[in-house]
This record gives sequence, structure tokens and C-alpha cells, in this order.
Amino acid sequence: MASAHFILAIDQGTTSSRSILFDQNFSIAAQSQQEFNQYFPSSGWVEHDPDDIWISTLETCREVVMIARAASIPIAAIGITNQRETTLVWDKITGRPIYNAIVWQDRRTANLCQKLKDEYVEPLIIEKTGLLLDPYFSATKIAWILDNVDGARDRAKRGELAFGTVDTWLLWQLTEGKTHATDATNASRTMLYNIHKKCWDEDLLKLFDIPKSMLPKINNCGDNFGVTHLLGDAIPITGVAGDQQAASIGQACFDIGMMKSTYGTGCFALLNTGATAVKSKNRLLTTVAYQLNGQTTYALEGSIFVAGAAVQWLRDGLGIIKSAQQSGDLATQADTNQNVYMVPAFTGLGAPWWDPDARGALFGLTRNTGPAEIAKAALESVCFQTLDLMNAMNADWEQGQKTVLRVDGGMVTSDWTMQCLADILQVPVERPKITETTALGAAWLAASTVGVWPDQSAFAKVWACERRFDSCMDRSLREQKISGWNQAISRLTISA
Repeated sequence: MASAHFILAIDQGTTSSRSILFDQNFSIAAQSQQEFNQYFPSSGWVEHDPDDIWISTLETCREVVMIARAASIPIAAIGITNQRETTLVWDKITGRPIYNAIVWQDRRTANLCQKLKDEYVEPLIIEKTGLLLDPYFSATKIAWILDNVDGARDRAKRGELAFGTVDTWLLWQLTEGKTHATDATNASRTMLYNIHKKCWDEDLLKLFDIPKSMLPKINNCGDNFGVTHLLGDAIPITGVAGDQQAASIGQACFDIGMMKSTYGTGCFALLNTGATAVKSKNRLLTTVAYQLNGQTTYALEGSIFVAGAAVQWLRDGLGIIKSAQQSGDLATQADTNQNVYMVPAFTGLGAPWWDPDARGALFGLTRNTGPAEIAKAALESVCFQTLDLMNAMNADWEQGQKTVLRVDGGMVTSDWTMQCLADILQVPVERPKITETTALGAAWLAASTVGVWPDQSAFAKVWACERRFDSCMDRSLREQKISGWNQAISRLTISA
């Protein structure tokens, strides 16, 4: 850290692409963001245009690179973090996608998943990948593309097609087709990666009829992913991790038992279990937290499909707020005598239910129910779902998590929501000073790999709490609220 430098973090998300410049003090020097369109061709289907993903990423990168140039400070490395499980297939020669990106939220392969469950193959998948058999993951999405795009399966067998999650797509574009690679965290979300043997699994490739020639090389999270010349000077790409793992790294959750929860479009909680890949008995996921220098650290993960997306629905679907930031203020105006519950299963229910056919519902409506009560129910639903995840994690892992939950993501700026979270969980909730933890995690991977940022222990000491929320809700009120939530969940059709 002898000379000034920037680290460029690319944070490619479900609704927008962002590029962030961090300086050598881990502070944000510049950032740029572009939203892009979401496509919903059919009920339960969610797609992105691959060109939108790439162009929005490239344009935001160029904007912040201009700032670096104006300051005459070099960019030492690039780190990439991305929406996981989203699936792309493209031509290896032309680089053109053969279909839209099928987004992680997409449920079109639910019937295929059910068919495979009926054939009793889910235990094999769980044993090898740590994942449940669900449309959420990439494998059935790849199979769908190969089966539904004219000529795709034959082209794949001839070795003409490449598969990638979003990180792989960006690496291919940034290196102009020279790099076809991913990292262990993204690989672990495909339902094709053996998390114990650390390789693509031949049995699973055969099960889903996916040629191995389609798949990218698997690297450590901090590794050589190639060089880009598209941003001016040659810049090495030396860090990649899926968004939730990157957030855990950015929160410095390096010790066993540390837990973070990210509240973006969805909500994802990761509990560090160290070198032990804990097999869940409560329908959580066993996943790769990160892989450095060939050593894998595992995590238990709980995935909630709808968190911030519920707030977006309040804004864009119902029109009861003009901005996401208004949701907390509106919730404070709710009638405390009303007990309205929202189960936001807009694209099915995630952990621990895993019901792809469930759909959202509101319970407890009266003639007096208005926008404030619905906003409150939407925010509370995120807290109740987090409680379900935490209870499952405690049941799965005897050591349990440490007594603090570190949080990040767009929703954590709402003090009302974070206080509600602490009240429902009955554990302290800590919001960091640097809330862009996903991008920070990607930046640390890249910067530590090239030696311009410190190692894990030194980086962990930099982490600082901006505000801590402690539970202050009356016990009987909490129990009443949780009971109401459990009743609301039970009224949906839960197939898990």
C-alpha cells in the first residue's frame, strides 16, 4: 500500500449494474449505476437481455474509470460480484447469446424438478452439491435452453456453445473471449458442481444431459481471471465471487459461526461453518462461502426470494410509495391494532419451505386496512422469513451462530426495518459503516490477490459498526406476531 491506487469492483445485480471505485483506505471514491429492463414472458418466468447486462456494466465501468484518470491514479485490479444462478448460453465463436438470460427467480423448470424428485434423484443432488432440487439453480435452466432453442442441443454436443453464470459472461466480454471461467462460489450454485471433490460432477452432467465442453474453468475466488483492455490501460481481473458470498467477505465473516444477511431483491443469510460442509436437515443449502489458495470454506445458506422486491411491488405494482425509502416511514403510520401479514411468495417460497408453486398472499385485511398497514406487513415479512432461516440454522448446526447478525443491502438503510428485525430475531443487528459490502468483498478479493490490500485478519479489523439495533419488543407481543406469521404460512399450500 505504498502508492495510491484504486480497485474497481463490478457489482452486477438483478435489477441494475454498478461499478464502484475503492481507494487504498477502503473508501468509495466514485460509483456509477444503471438499471435495466426485466422481462416476464409468462407467469413465473423472469429474463434479462444479456446485452443489457454487458452494456450497462461496461458503461458504468467507463464512467468511474474516467474519474480515476482525472485523478491520475491507476486501477490496480478488478473484482466482480454478480447475481448468482442466472443462466446464459452463447456461441463460442460469435459470442452471441442463443437465448435471453434466465434469471435466478425464474420458475419455468418446476415441472422438470418435480419429475426428477419423483424419480428420487434429489438425495444424490443434495449429497454432491449441498443444494436442493429446485428451479432456482442453473442446471435445469441450461437443460431448458438446450431443449427449447432450435438446434441448441446438437450445437452443444458439437462443442459450439458456452454456458456461464453472469460472472462468466462478464469475464468473456471483458477479455474479448479469452477467458471462459468462473469461481468456486458461483460454480457451487449451478447444481452441477461437486462441493466435496471441487469439480464438475460427471453424474450430474449425465443426469441433466449437459456436455462438459459447455462449462467454464473453475478458479479460486482470488485468482488470475485474465486482463481487460476495454477500459484503457490493461487491468487484471483478480477477484470473483457470487453476490452473497462477496457480501459475507465484505462483512469480514471469516470466523466460524459468523453470520450475515443481505437484504436486496431477495434476502440471503450465510453462516460460516469453516472447513465443515454441514448437511442440512432443515432444507437449508450447504454452499461454498469462499475458496482461497485451494482451501474451501463452507457455509449454511438460507435463501428468501422476495425481500426488497416486496418494496418494489409497493412502489411499482401498487403505487402506494414513490420511492423505496418511503416504506419505513409509511410503516410507522400503521394502525397497531391491525394484524396484517404478507407472505411475499411472488415467485414461490424459498428456504426452508422450497415451494416453487406457492404464490403471494395477504392475511388479516379489514375495511380499515390501508397503504400503511400493507407497507408494514411487507417489511415485517422480511423479518419473519429471516427468523425462519435462523431457527433452521440453529437446528442444523450444534455450534450455533455467534450472537450478532451483520446486515447489508438496500433495505438496511431503514432504521424501522432493522429495529423490527432485531425485535423479531431477539439478537443484536449490526449495520456497518460501509454498507456496500458486496462490492467491498469483490474489491478485497481482487486487491488482496495483487497484494495492495491486507490479508483476512487485517481486513477484518477495518470493519466498523455504524449502528447496532438491540431487541426491545415485549416478549408476549413478539410471540403473538410470530404465531400470526406461522398461521399465515400454514394457510398457503406448502409442498415441501
